[in-house]
Amino acid sequence: MIVEQIWTDNAWRNFNYLIACPETGDALAIDPLDHRKCLAAADARGFTITQILNTHEHADHIGGNTAMLAATGARLIAHQNAGRRIPNVDRGVGAGDIIRVGATVELECLDTPGHTMAHVCVLSHTEQPALFTGDTLFNAGAGNCHNGGHPEALYETFAQQLDRLDDRTLIYPGHDYLSNNLRFTLDREPDNETAERMIDDYADQDPVDALVTTLADERRINTFLRLQNPTVIARLREEFPDLEPAPEPKTVFLKLRELRNRW
Repeated sequence: MIVEQIWTDNAWRNFNYLIACPETGDALAIDPLDHRKCLAAADARGFTITQILNTHEHADHIGGNTAMLAATGARLIAHQNAGRRIPNVDRGVGAGDIIRVGATVELECLDTPGHTMAHVCVLSHTEQPALFTGDTLFNAGAGNCHNGGHPEALYETFAQQLDRLDDRTLIYPGHDYLSNNLRFTLDREPDNETAERMIDDYADQDPVDALVTTLADERRINTFLRLQNPTVIARLREEFPDLEPAPEPKTVFLKLRELRNRW
C-alpha cells in the first residue's frame, strides 16, 4: 500500500490522501478537497484514481468532489447514512465493509460517529495498520461535535473502537492541528514530558512532510486517550469542583471536550 499525504495549505489546514496499489497503480482519494493537488500528485506518481472516499459530509471534505469526479470518472464512496448530504454517492458503506483498491489494498470501514453522525474511518489490512481518521481523531486531539455530531457518540467511538486498535497503527488525520493540540495537552497535563518534547520538536514542522504518529504515540500525548491519568483528573477538578472522587472515563472525556470547545 502506498500512502500519499497531500498538504492543502488552506485556512482549515486540511490533509488529503491518495492510497494506491503498488501493483496496479489504482488509487483511492480520501476527502480530495484540493482536487488540483490530488490530480497532480496522482499524475506525478503514475496513479489512476478509481475511487473517492468522503469520511463525512462537511464542505471542507466534499468540496472537491465535483471536479474530481469530472476529471476521473471515479466511484464515490461515503457513509451509508450520508447520501442525502453528499451528492452522487455510488456506494454507501458501514461498519466492517471492505474497500478494495487495485489488486493488493484492503481498507476496512469503521462506523465512527461523533464529529458527525455519519462519519467513517478506514483501517488498512496491512502488516503495520494505518487508520485514516477524517475529523474523528487528530494528532493529540479529538474532533469537535459542533456541526451535526454529539460528544457522547464521540466518546463511544474512542472507547469502543479507536482505543482497542493496535499500538502500531499509523494515524492519518484530516487536518494538521498537532501544535495547538499539544498545547492543550500540556494545559491539561503540564507534566507530560512526551508532549513537551514533541512541541519543541514539531511546533514549526513543515506540513508537507508532517509527522505521522502511531496509536502508541497518541496514548502518550492525546488527552482524550488519557482519561484515567491522575494529573488530567486533578486539573479537571480545578475547572469542575463538583467532579466525583473517581470519575468515570466518559465523564472525563465529556468534560475535556467541553473545555476544548472554549480553549
